[in-house]
Amino acid sequence: MPNYESKNHRGYNDRNDRNDRNDRRQHGAGNHYQPNTNHRPTNRRPRQETPQIQVEVGQRFPLTIKRMGINGEGIGYYKRMAVFIPGALTDEEVVAEVTSVATRYLRAKIHRVRKTSPHRVEPRDSYADQVGGFELEHLDYPGQLAFKRDVVAQSLERYKPEGYRHYDLRPTLGMDDPYGYRNKAQFQVRRNAEGKVEAGLYAERSHDLVDLETCSVQMPVTMTVMRAVVQMLQDLDMPIYDEEAESGIVKTLVVRAAAHTDDVQLVVITNSPKLPHKHDLLTRIADELPQVTSVMQNINPGKTSLIWGDETVHLAGAEAITEKLDGLAFKLSARAFLQLNPSQMEVLYGEAKKALNLQPGETVVDAYSGIGTIGLSLADVAEEVRGMDVIPEAVADSNENAAANGITNTHYELGTAEELLPKWIMTGFHPDAIVVDPPRTGLDDTLIETLLAVRPPKLVYISCNPSTLAKDLVELTHDYQVDYIQSVDMMPQTARCEAVVKLSRRH
Repeated sequence: MPNYESKNHRGYNDRNDRNDRNDRRQHGAGNHYQPNTNHRPTNRRPRQETPQIQVEVGQRFPLTIKRMGINGEGIGYYKRMAVFIPGALTDEEVVAEVTSVATRYLRAKIHRVRKTSPHRVEPRDSYADQVGGFELEHLDYPGQLAFKRDVVAQSLERYKPEGYRHYDLRPTLGMDDPYGYRNKAQFQVRRNAEGKVEAGLYAERSHDLVDLETCSVQMPVTMTVMRAVVQMLQDLDMPIYDEEAESGIVKTLVVRAAAHTDDVQLVVITNSPKLPHKHDLLTRIADELPQVTSVMQNINPGKTSLIWGDETVHLAGAEAITEKLDGLAFKLSARAFLQLNPSQMEVLYGEAKKALNLQPGETVVDAYSGIGTIGLSLADVAEEVRGMDVIPEAVADSNENAAANGITNTHYELGTAEELLPKWIMTGFHPDAIVVDPPRTGLDDTLIETLLAVRPPKLVYISCNPSTLAKDLVELTHDYQVDYIQSVDMMPQTARCEAVVKLSRRH
């Protein structure tokens, strides 16, 4: 889902560092499921009144887990009130301990497991229950794949788009080895009470940093570089950002590796343009980490929920790294977004190409085009590919990547699909196919209206959020039928699920 970084994600379940296409869109409910509180009702029965019961934090009671929720938590019912328990699996019997009480549901933790699921396994990461992004590491991999298909089914049941009971929900496509796949580590940096420099992620629902010295889902080189740079910061006594005091300089370290070229980029995100001991740091990186081919500094001043600032400065090596996908080379600048799972990215885009089934002479629009990964992979079949994005750097990268790969039948413009599609049609361009790959918030309402007005014969929706997918399908299925939904596991060990939806125009 090509894009540029903008939003802060406290857990490792960031989606995929899946950031918004621009700041006019906000993320949905995030990693924590609030049952049915933020969803637009659609064709739904009147809600039954939730029983009023007296429950206190710390109270314990036995509970049977009936199913798993969209964020990977177990769900049981105590006196008809839903109870959400992270780490619990379907059919397990647990003793639940209440951690918070809301009007219509409870949150709890496992005090004790009385009956264990046969699908439960020991997590590889000791902190899997502390930070986001490891929600399913205690569930065996076949169970994870089945869960992700079920998440799509749950979302369809909630929103009820036309004909949803008859959709072809295909088994989730997974990995042979669901570990060591993440090509980017984005860790906060802080100094603990003993003065030790740490880098990791915030604990769930807090700003308490959990130092991640190892991480089983990261590509090994990203952790090698991350931990070496943390030690350099310690040795050089570099000023580390203090969130409470709003002082210090080094805030975040970002390490990204290109799986097919062995390029590695390090970005130091700082509170100010100043970077004391910069020369010493760069010298050590060059001497001790020859695999790092690009070093950048991003400046993000002040206390903010955003990880990235607007200014990025070149420090050493190349200004960008190069990744290859489906035989094409893509330049990745510091803030350019690329899927976090290189091997499954090829699976995902391969499924999109299969669903589009482009024929010679057909034209296609790549909405939310980012750096052009999807559109450029279609250029060898299509007569013409047009794309758009709201980030100027993304559009520039798309056109530059096309030129670098010798592709001459693509065209990328700055703007939104709802702005550019009508303009292109007025000039005589009528797309045979459109592929949309929106952020977690789903399609913009105006874009849905535009798609239904343009009515391309072929439409493919690549989704990173089954809930917003199902919501969007409510509108799209007025004019389109869903041929099938193919879920793809882009982020094993997490509750996140991608899906490719093939839609065809109703006659």
